[in-house]
Amino acid sequence: MQHSVGIIGAPFSKGQPKDGVECAPNKLRAAGLLERLQQQCAVKDYGNLTFENVALDEPVKGSKSVRTVGSANQRLSEAVKALKRDGHTAVMLGGDHSLAIGSIHGHTAAVGPVSVVWVDAHADIHTPLTSNTGNIHGQPMSYLLYELQSKPPLPNFSWMKPCLSSRDLVYIGLRDVDPEEYIMKLLAVKAFSMTQVDQLGVAKVMEETCDYLWDSKKPIHLSYDIDAIDPSVTPATGTPAVGGLTYREGIYITEYLCQTLLSAVDMVEVNPLRGRTEDDVHSTVSTAVDLLLGCFGRRREGNHLPDYSLPEP
Repeated sequence: MQHSVGIIGAPFSKGQPKDGVECAPNKLRAAGLLERLQQQCAVKDYGNLTFENVALDEPVKGSKSVRTVGSANQRLSEAVKALKRDGHTAVMLGGDHSLAIGSIHGHTAAVGPVSVVWVDAHADIHTPLTSNTGNIHGQPMSYLLYELQSKPPLPNFSWMKPCLSSRDLVYIGLRDVDPEEYIMKLLAVKAFSMTQVDQLGVAKVMEETCDYLWDSKKPIHLSYDIDAIDPSVTPATGTPAVGGLTYREGIYITEYLCQTLLSAVDMVEVNPLRGRTEDDVHSTVSTAVDLLLGCFGRRREGNHLPDYSLPEP
């Protein structure tokens, strides 16, 4: 499948407390993401968004930086909507995972209902009333789901309306889920924890994921948190959790979804300042680049020009 990819950088970190994740969009570009993608498809880089840092952004109902996160996601939603209406597959380079609020909202505003594949160690389905930390990067799914729309009004979120049904969500890679987040069980959300990945194998997980989503034939939004991958491979991230996906399993997920109605991709939580060594940072960034390349047709056995012919003697 030939893609036209539009890239938006979202250098934003206020959904969580650790500096550095805002550096990731430029770090991914510096690692050759655009040049390597251009070998596979047409690419337009929309540059990095700029975000307002709201002064005196005091916690609201226990949630931190609410005004800043709300305004940033409104800006991102508008940018993703415009990119999709330009006809591209959207790639959002985060930033922390609170940005999925704006990315998925903007995607649905442009194309209508979507299905979401959320690849992550964490469910990120806390509400402002259940979160122990108040960090909104642990809450984005609760802002998106119709079934969880009854929550206290928050400043700078009046623009945000739920846009996703729990029936159209699949989790892959879960292994660090808080007790309060088992609300997803009450909603009957399809989820493959690392236990299921081990039991079934990643090929069966992806087959079941796509079979489950296929009936709706909705465009697919892949939201990929780098901490889904085991920290032995991607240590430069804010909330690592041992026992994650291998490099090969992580890549297979993207290769499989490349063959579907993939319409948008988030790559989030790469944090160059959290690596202890340059090798840690390099491994994390290069893996994130490889995951994105897998979304758009890179084959591990090598890509060959369709019109290649043997040289004349």
